[in-house]
Amino acid sequence: MDAVFDICYLSPDSNNIEPDDIPQTKETVWVLGRQYNAVQDLERIRREITSIIWCTYRKGFVPIGDEGLTSDRGWGCMLRCGQMVLGVALMRVHLSTQWVWTPETRDPTYLKIVQRFEERKQAPYSIHQVALMGASEGKDVGQWFGPNTIAQVLKKLVVYDKWSSLAIHVALDNTVVREDILQQCIIKHNAGDSLMLDLSSNVTGSDWMPLLLIVPLRLGLSEINPVYVNGLKICFQSAQSIGVIGGKPNQALYLIGCVGDEVIYLDPHTTQRSGLVENKETDEQKEMDCTYHCKYASHIPILAMDPSVAVCFLCRTRNDFDDLCKTIAEKLMKECQPLFEICEKRPSHWGPNTADIDLQNTSLFSEFEDVDRQFDDSDDEFEIL
Repeated sequence: MDAVFDICYLSPDSNNIEPDDIPQTKETVWVLGRQYNAVQDLERIRREITSIIWCTYRKGFVPIGDEGLTSDRGWGCMLRCGQMVLGVALMRVHLSTQWVWTPETRDPTYLKIVQRFEERKQAPYSIHQVALMGASEGKDVGQWFGPNTIAQVLKKLVVYDKWSSLAIHVALDNTVVREDILQQCIIKHNAGDSLMLDLSSNVTGSDWMPLLLIVPLRLGLSEINPVYVNGLKICFQSAQSIGVIGGKPNQALYLIGCVGDEVIYLDPHTTQRSGLVENKETDEQKEMDCTYHCKYASHIPILAMDPSVAVCFLCRTRNDFDDLCKTIAEKLMKECQPLFEICEKRPSHWGPNTADIDLQNTSLFSEFEDVDRQFDDSDDEFEIL
């Protein structure tokens, strides 16, 4: 049964019992593409985990849909995992990669990111926007959001948030096509300040749209096939890794790393009250900000995972992307059963690339209020999971 909490910033119990968040082992701990020593770096690991924007069930938000649901408890866990992946991506794009959150943090850029996930309709990645955009993926009331569905929904939503400065590419058929990604991410400005594609290799940092690459996979029928375990570890160990959207059967989790044959995860199955962080000036706002951070992660055996996953990578620069491609080609594809493959051009039987949104058309972008109006008129057309 899902826990219900109104407390701020989960903390150790009163008996000061050491939490079982990170296995005490000599094996390397990998969290979001970084390696740690489980004993020597335990506090650093916890600081990194606490700095992730933790998205959980909420209650008491503005009603969604015909049924007027005011909580996503019982249906929103996969949506929340998608929010967490996107939150990590935005923090790494707009803040230092070494940035750390504390309860006193009032960094305006950080606050701008958190506000994008709040339970209000005009927030571009609120539960309202994510749930309603799911209808465009054919997910009617009561249907499960799988990893591919949440990936497709995030890909559509990010286009309406110009500030995010992020491109999302969802790889299909277990194949990453370099040509498609370069067309999506490499840009240059012409004299009229419109965006033009530039597929040359001479690309400066300002010419690359940061990329969130999501690769949905099925790694078995009803359970993980052990042949894929090492491939999953390679993904977690990639410097570009920002985790995996997955979970246990019928329970979505945000898998942020691995140690030995176990995965480390954040769990969205805690119901917290809704509220606004705003500029974090009042005690209530400070407390609300704390609810977006979890002090301790959990872990389960890799083979206990549901076989339906989506591996996620962030390439802030062109060099990051080239390095990821090298890792895929030289490590992942050398496995006896690779998780996925990479190729230079689209397979001929795929046809032309029409799936990705044309980034040259800047009229596609709008701010919060425009997104809010777009979906407000459609609320009554959808039932909610």
